[in-house]
Formats: sequence, C-alpha cells, structure tokens
Amino acid sequence: MAPLKFCANISWLFTELPEVTQRMRDAARAGFRAVEAAWIYSSDLKELKTVKDETGLEFALINTPPGDLSAGDLGLGAVPGREQEFRQGLDLAVQYAKALDCRRIHLMAGRVPAGADRCAVAMEMEDTFVQNLKHAAGVLSKEGILGLIEPINTRITDPRYFLDSPHQAAVILQRVAHPSIRMQMDIYHWQIMDGNLTQNIRKYLPMTGHIQIAQVPDRHEPDSDGELSYTYLFKLLEELGYQDYIGCEYKPQRESESLDTWLYAVFNHHFYSMKLIHQDILNVDKSMDESRNNVAQKHLNISFTF
Repeated sequence: MAPLKFCANISWLFTELPEVTQRMRDAARAGFRAVEAAWIYSSDLKELKTVKDETGLEFALINTPPGDLSAGDLGLGAVPGREQEFRQGLDLAVQYAKALDCRRIHLMAGRVPAGADRCAVAMEMEDTFVQNLKHAAGVLSKEGILGLIEPINTRITDPRYFLDSPHQAAVILQRVAHPSIRMQMDIYHWQIMDGNLTQNIRKYLPMTGHIQIAQVPDRHEPDSDGELSYTYLFKLLEELGYQDYIGCEYKPQRESESLDTWLYAVFNHHFYSMKLIHQDILNVDKSMDESRNNVAQKHLNISFTF
C-alpha cells in the first residue's frame, strides 16, 4: 500500500509572505517536499526556478491564467469567443510548467457569462470546453504534462462557475477522450455539491490526476470542526491505491509554523491505530521527535520540523 503524499498550496498557505518565492522557502522549511499554486505569472520565472532548485521542492500543479480578474474572469476554457485567449494562456502555462518541471496544469473552465441563463448556454459552453481541451491535449501530450479540469462548487464558492460537479466533468472527459486530460478532485467542492463521497471517489478516482483537501463548510484545516472525517477519507484513498499528490488548499486558522500539526495528528491516529507501520519502525529506539519525523517522511512524504 503506497503512502499518501501531500503538497502545500502556496496560494492559500504562507500568505503572510507577499512573494511566491518566500512562500516556497517557508513551505520547504515546514517540511513539505512539493508545492502547488494557482497563478504564478507575476513572478519572475528564473527566480522561481532558482528557489525550486535551492530548496529541492517539486512543483506539483499550476493553473492556467484566469483571464481578466478585474472584469470577472476565472478561467477561459469554456467561455465562447475567448478561444484564442485560452490558447495563449495555455502556452504561457506550459512555458512555466516546463521550466519548473511541473507535470500538471489545471485548465480552468471559467464562468457562465454575467446575465446569461446557465441552462441556455450550457451546451455551447460544454462544446467550447471540449474543443479547447482537445487542443490542450495535443499540446500537453507532446510535453508529458497532464491537463486537469476541476469542478468548483456553485453553492458557496462561485455561483457562476461553469464546471461544478464530478458528474459533469466525467461527461466532458468522455467527450475529450484523451489520456492527457483528467479530473482534479477537490474534496471540499465535491462534498458541498453532491456529498456521497465514498461512492464518488470510488467511481471517479480512475480518471483523477490530482486531489485537493479542506474541511467543510469553512474551508479550514482538515482536522478542524466540520462535516468530513479525513482519517476515513485518507484510508479510503490509500486502499484505492491513489499515489499522486494531495494538495493542502485551505484557509489556515493556525500559524504557518503549525501547519504540520494536523498532518501529524492524522498520521499518528491513522497509521498507528490502523497498524500500518512495520513493527521495526514502531520500535525504533530514538527520541520521539526523530522517530515521528522518520516515520512521517516514509508514510506522508513530508518531513516534520520541530
């Protein structure tokens, strides 16, 4: 059974630091071996690569540019009439991904146009998205990069976002029918839109290329008060053989230096109580900090620092 591995979303974590490169360094100091980020295009690419190389961090995921945020854009993939802008944004994302050796790009769908009826424009937007994704598949497959589409809930986060459920995403993936385009599972969004997480995870994990997590409904740490038992969900993902990164995309209630607290709590409860650690690791004759650091490195793919 492969261990789960986690990456820090530095668009949500370490935000007391203004620069992406500063957040990368803090994530590395906190013990993360990988990071993900939404939009890094205002950062100098050479500086990003220098910090990546110095820290040894892996870039797990970036997003395509959102378009004009001030005008209400949040991605362009499904927006009719914006196809050329989507392709330009894709090219920029690929440039950054190649330089940073990032193997996943979230291809943002975008919003239903303001004032439009969702049902009236749904088919046109889906057709636009499918055509843009087919173009992206051709570009990304040549570079060995995976394109991802992420359902975002329309009940709390963004009422106008076009792609809002895993069922809708699965239909689109079937139409695109290319191995370079897969689903991005944000458990926070899935719970809000549909619930039924056990069956949905089982059904859609085979077409999933990345996972993100946060507690529901307040989008804080996974161990905070809320609807979800991440101890159970992590066990399920392990049993199903998920081996890619899990992105920590939440609004932290605690200080950045305490970001590993919930991970250690999950690790301690999950692996010890489920007896999934080999006995020779459990019986190591070292200090507690060293022991849990070593076990965490093996089983969570991050190293805790104290």
